[in-house]
Amino acid sequence: MLSQSLPSSPHPGPTVVLCGPMGSGKSSVGRALARRWQLVTLDTDEEVETTAGKSVTEIFADAGEARFRELEREAVSRAMECHDGIVALGGGAVLDLTTRTALGRYAAAGGIIVFLDVTAPVAAERIARAATRPLLAGDPDRWQLVADDRHPVYEQVSTLQVLTDDFTPDGVAAEIERLLQVARTAAVGSTPGQAP
Repeated sequence: MLSQSLPSSPHPGPTVVLCGPMGSGKSSVGRALARRWQLVTLDTDEEVETTAGKSVTEIFADAGEARFRELEREAVSRAMECHDGIVALGGGAVLDLTTRTALGRYAAAGGIIVFLDVTAPVAAERIARAATRPLLAGDPDRWQLVADDRHPVYEQVSTLQVLTDDFTPDGVAAEIERLLQVARTAAVGSTPGQAP
């Protein structure tokens, strides 16, 4: 089952990239896919924290959002070039033009970018502590504004989309596998010389 569900990927580069708003489950779904496919997951927010030696919240407080975005851009660039497992992007990573260009090249080479979508009520339940989300600190209602602003960009860069509201992380992973199988079957069926 593993070999059937594991997508082929362009190399070098990730097997799958996950993007989406805060609370969509990128990190947990990344871990679920990694378990199912026996891969390693890389969370770019965690990479930024390792590089900086402090939490995302502390980076925002000490150096500001611009410095965080710089570190994030570097983390995403390294992940896209060197990581061959699952990459979970931070919610705002897709706003960077350099990152979008890299994602575009990756998708054009056959890479899989999954937009994990979520509705506001479900995201609110998942985001237990706004203090760990610098862009929401003191203003939980800001989630909707941020999500609405970024939604078209997530759609633009992604090759697949899954609404995660009614799924566990393992359920989202299974749905991604299903969608990949559907896409693979459709691609085989459209190959010249193949029977319909």
